Amino acid sequence: MVNKQKQTVAITTLGCKINQFESAAMAETLGKEGFSIVPFDDAADIYVINTCTVTSKTDAESRRLIRRASRQNPSAKIVVTGCYAQVAFEELQDMPGVNLILGNSEKKGIAQMLSDLGDSRQVLVSDIAQEQHARGTTLETFAEHTRAFLQVQNGCDAFCSYCIVPYARGRSRSVSLEEALAGIGTFAERGFKEVVLTGIHLGAYGLDLAPPLSLLDLLAAAEKERLVGRLRIGSVEPTEVSDALISFLAKSATVCPHLHIPLQSGHDRVLKAMNRNYSTADFRTVMEKLDTALPSICIGTDIITGFPGETDDEFQDGYRFLESLPLAYFHVFPFSPRSGTPAATMEGHVHSSVIKERAKALRKLSEEKKKAYYRNFIGRELQVLVQTREGDLLKGLSRNYIPVFMEGDDDLLKTEQLVRITGVEREKVTGEVIPMVQGPTPLSASLPSPL
Repeated sequence: MVNKQKQTVAITTLGCKINQFESAAMAETLGKEGFSIVPFDDAADIYVINTCTVTSKTDAESRRLIRRASRQNPSAKIVVTGCYAQVAFEELQDMPGVNLILGNSEKKGIAQMLSDLGDSRQVLVSDIAQEQHARGTTLETFAEHTRAFLQVQNGCDAFCSYCIVPYARGRSRSVSLEEALAGIGTFAERGFKEVVLTGIHLGAYGLDLAPPLSLLDLLAAAEKERLVGRLRIGSVEPTEVSDALISFLAKSATVCPHLHIPLQSGHDRVLKAMNRNYSTADFRTVMEKLDTALPSICIGTDIITGFPGETDDEFQDGYRFLESLPLAYFHVFPFSPRSGTPAATMEGHVHSSVIKERAKALRKLSEEKKKAYYRNFIGRELQVLVQTREGDLLKGLSRNYIPVFMEGDDDLLKTEQLVRITGVEREKVTGEVIPMVQGPTPLSASLPSPL
């Protein structure tokens, strides 16, 4: 049995923000249980690799990290968890040095499992498809202590043709409305000024509850109860941005005007092959409605380039489509096949060099879009949550997701300030704090009125 009082644990993470969030939660739990958390580059007694399995490349990277941990301390115990461990534990259990493999459901009990970890190899991976309830995960400690992340949903029922996530995360399931609201309120009580709601398929929040609810129900309840000054939502699908949600966002004093809406392709034939249940016309309609209702909104998207069968003409059509939309930034993902998904066996795989060039062009377009979006706000005033100091300047985040640098004293940290944007150099936005007569006011003391 592990003597946890003397054990150092190093954690590394691959993949999405949910994985990053869950790794931080594991570290927090282990710290409370007496383990000492150290950087992954250090020689540790226990290494935890929280894996991703979106592509075969991420699988290979997970295996590389396992070998690296074994080299750093050959006597260390190695724990592998996350999505790769969930869907392909057979590939991991015979790797030298691996002592414990945990599925995504089991990772929440990691503290007890490390306390009981012996010398024998163990595989604890349940059938996540049988999971019917979400267990809320919270994270109390953040470096800046200004923004907190609350996971209110897990799993996905979409089964896009390129995606392994439904097999790794299970069916869509939500925490109860009461638990979600309690989590938001708890973070606010602990001094966090902004709460970010997260999930694997956040827009499906509440559909599995009895009676069924929606993400809009959760947002409206949080605003009505005035739980926190700033509430931000993660990624939502185009089909989930309803007229009712747009109307709510346009009136809300709490929910930040920022949405991440995955497009994945700017061509209808490719969208159909991806098993995405909307067209480019549908996506444009959503963008235009948002842009009309919330002229300052920041909208980001995801794009996969080089999907099997994507021709040069289709790529160019998609490029022009993106160019025409009121988007502030893209996350560009070069297609990489994942075994076990329909896309991996499709015909017409695009050469890697072509994919690389297409991704480069899209990233350049994204940079241009972002600069143009930022420049729209020169001379305008934004509410900025001041988070950290970087050298001589303070850095904060506006409600519409613009990072802003400004001069100021440390007493502005962890407060929301009115800032006039003065310039944009490359992607660095600068501003000046508009002085307040009575000095900075903690956000919790001046929450806006509910709708």
